[in-house]
Amino acid sequence: MHPPELLIRARQQHLAGSTVAEVARRLRLPYATVRGWCKHQVEPRRSGSELRCFRCRPEVENQTDPSAYLYLLGLYLGDGHLVTSARVPVLRIACSSSWPGLIEACDASMRQVLAAKVQRVQQPGCVSVQSSGKHWPCLLPQHGPGKKHERPIILAGWQRDIVARHPGDFLRGLFHSDGCRFANRVTVRGKAYVYPRYMFVNESTDIMGLCQWGLDLLGVAWRMNRRNSLSVARRDAVATLDGHVGPKS
Repeated sequence: MHPPELLIRARQQHLAGSTVAEVARRLRLPYATVRGWCKHQVEPRRSGSELRCFRCRPEVENQTDPSAYLYLLGLYLGDGHLVTSARVPVLRIACSSSWPGLIEACDASMRQVLAAKVQRVQQPGCVSVQSSGKHWPCLLPQHGPGKKHERPIILAGWQRDIVARHPGDFLRGLFHSDGCRFANRVTVRGKAYVYPRYMFVNESTDIMGLCQWGLDLLGVAWRMNRRNSLSVARRDAVATLDGHVGPKS
């Protein structure tokens, strides 16, 4: 099965004046395949996930909800793992059993982005929400061998463009995976104070940098209280995050 981008290139070159034979030779494709694409508008066979993968369908408008994709991307960077050694790649995201709403939201985002089927596998203390699909690597190019904090995690240009337009959804995924909202209690000169606070903890300096960038895009003040821990505590900053992230449920 040929990738759809080859079909597009073949038709573009043929429309620009190249013969079928020239296009076939240039793209190293069978003559009959290129002739079918260019002369008879034969479409290549596509799998179900390929029909939904917006990275493999540049000839049509992206129908994937960017908020669902960015939420899933944030969850993946925090607690996700993409297995590519199997015949069909498997996306797995570990969700704490204490947060059933998070499990539901993770399941829903997978279905909105690509998955036709989602499984939930109970593990000690958590639920592994997972889905098989050949095109998960297209949407999550950050996958690779080893732990995320031991290798570079860099967003592709097209991913940065989407985050720049919808940073709140990306941050919601990050904070729902490796962050939390809680009531911070302090005592000053014998008087107790309680105020809401957000924390984000991650060992990867690259993922921490992406969280910082997302907060900067929203104009949210933050500070590093430890090497691997970020805090959002100012009242206006917490209020802004409440409008985009909110507590886990």
